[in-house]
Amino acid sequence: MFQGLSAFPPTPTDEHGIVQPEALGLLVERLAQAKVDSIGLLGSTGAYAFLTREERRRAIEIAREAAGQDQSLIVGIGALRTDAATALARDAAEAGADGLLLAPVSYTPLTEEEVFQHFVAVAEVTDLPLVIYNNPATTKFSFSPALIGRLSHLQGIAAVKMPPPAQDGLSDELARLRAATPPGFPIGYSGDWMAAEALLCGASAWYSVVAGLLPGPALALTRAAQAGDAERAQRLDAMFAPLWALFKAHGSFRVMYAIAAELDLFHAEPPRPVLPIAAQARDELARALQGLAETGL
Repeated sequence: MFQGLSAFPPTPTDEHGIVQPEALGLLVERLAQAKVDSIGLLGSTGAYAFLTREERRRAIEIAREAAGQDQSLIVGIGALRTDAATALARDAAEAGADGLLLAPVSYTPLTEEEVFQHFVAVAEVTDLPLVIYNNPATTKFSFSPALIGRLSHLQGIAAVKMPPPAQDGLSDELARLRAATPPGFPIGYSGDWMAAEALLCGASAWYSVVAGLLPGPALALTRAAQAGDAERAQRLDAMFAPLWALFKAHGSFRVMYAIAAELDLFHAEPPRPVLPIAAQARDELARALQGLAETGL
C-alpha cells in the first residue's frame, strides 16, 4: 500500500460542499481500473480541509464502493484538534479505509512534542496503519528527521509522505531519513515535478496529484523509474513539464479542477475562497494536455 504510485483524486462537490457521488465514483473507478498501487482519498488534492466530518465519511463510503475491496484506499484524517482527528480515524476505519494519512494541521504553531503526542493519540484509537503527512506548505509545520525517526518506532506508524526537499539534495535527505527510521520503513514523496528523481533515488512511493486524473502516464513514469530505466523515466517526466509549470505557477489544487473540466470528468469550481485559474492558464493547460495525449499514454 505504501509502495509505487498512490493517486490522489479531487473530491467533486457542489457549492455547498456536498460531495457529488457519481463524479467521485467515476474518478475512483478510473483509478482502480488503471491499477494504481493505492488511492489517496481526502488528501490536500481531495480538499479534506474544506469538508465537514459527515461529508468526509460519505466520500470514503462512495470511494470504497467504487474502488472494490481489492483496491488499497488511504484516507486523510487531518484536523486542527486531536479529538477531531481521532474521530475521523474511527470514521475512516468504519467506512472501509485500509490506511490513514495524518497531517498535523495547525493554527497556533505546534512544537515537535505536541505533534508527537497528536500522533500517539490517533494511533491509540485505530488498528489501521498511519502515514506521517509532512506538508509544511499547508500545515505550517515541518517534520525534522529526528521527529520522523521517533514516530516511525511507534506501533501503527507505517510510512512517511515527504514534500520536495527545502534545501539539501534528495539523496542526502533520503539517507538521513533512512538512518533515523527502521530498516525498510517506506519513505515516499509528493511534489509531482520531482517524482522521477525521487523514485530513481530509491523512494518507496510517489504520492501523486496528477495521477488522480491522469493515472496512465503517471503509472508509466512510475514503472519506468521502479525498473531503474532512468532514460525512459526522465523522458516521460519531460512530457509532463508544461503541466508541472502550471502546478508551480497556479497551485496544483486549482489546476486539477481545470484538468477535470478539460477532460470532461467533472465540472465544479474549487471550494471558495479558492478561485479557478484564469482563461489564459486554461489555454496553456489545454496545450499541455494535448501534448500528453499525443504520447498515446
